[in-house]
Amino acid sequence: METIGSWWMWAGFAVFVVIACAVDLLVLQKKGSERVSIGQALRWSALWVALALVFNGLLWWYVDGEAGREIANAKAAEFFTGYLIEKSLAVDNIFVFLMLFTYFAVPAQLQKRVLILGVIGAIVLRAVMILIGAWLIKEFHWVLYLFGAFLLATGIKMLIFADASSDLEKNPLLKWMRGHMNLTPDFDSEKFWVTRQGVRFYTPLFVVMILIGITDVVFAVDSIPAIFAITEDPFIVMTSNIFAILGLRAMYFLLADLKDRFHLLTYGLGVILVFVGAKMLIVDWIKIPVGTSLGVVGAILAVSMVASLLTTRVVKH
Repeated sequence: METIGSWWMWAGFAVFVVIACAVDLLVLQKKGSERVSIGQALRWSALWVALALVFNGLLWWYVDGEAGREIANAKAAEFFTGYLIEKSLAVDNIFVFLMLFTYFAVPAQLQKRVLILGVIGAIVLRAVMILIGAWLIKEFHWVLYLFGAFLLATGIKMLIFADASSDLEKNPLLKWMRGHMNLTPDFDSEKFWVTRQGVRFYTPLFVVMILIGITDVVFAVDSIPAIFAITEDPFIVMTSNIFAILGLRAMYFLLADLKDRFHLLTYGLGVILVFVGAKMLIVDWIKIPVGTSLGVVGAILAVSMVASLLTTRVVKH
């Protein structure tokens, strides 16, 4: 049983994702202009994590009945390791969202709408890329080496430029939009564009939405090869990825004020990408057990987060 996921499992998961997005949109949006509180964001973030763990438990139970305990343990470990990696990359993604919202001074009540659209876009984009990636690996095994080399280079780059600050003024897409589109200087409620004297003008909210879409593409390009380094099972790849994204909006409001406390997380992510990239490159000669991968990824995340908190305290005192 190398792969799992019958048609009813795929269909059931698709229905779950649609319901989850609808609930996220309706519940977190119902307070209108109020900012999502830390307490509310914490409760929803905990709920999304709990749902992922429950799903993993059900997955283990199903595979245990179908293929035995050993394969069930392996599949559950694959899901959890992939989930940890994708959740970590999602945190880095959140920090980029925060930079965009801060730069364009997006009001809190408008951030919620942009975030849910960004989450939906990320889900659709990753679903398409995962299916393409699974097909490529099945048809052309050597693609794994390209994925591995890309992750290795990305991880090294992340380590080298971890402390570098991004200058949006130099962003080529933003420069192009400013030079070729009619942009308004101010927001107009939740509108992405307005028509004035027969001419369409795009609001800063539209610009932010486009930049977040590009950010989704960039992080998808990183995350999809990373999860395929853990497992080539399309169902595990898809579900671990989507579960990591589903709580993205609640997690944003939870971490928005905590960015400086986890300033070493980027280094941890860089080391993880180097590890999974190397794992891909040596897969035909040395197979690293998924349990070992889980331990390594978990340890790197724990060390980077604890070190962040300790060094932050040292600086404060």
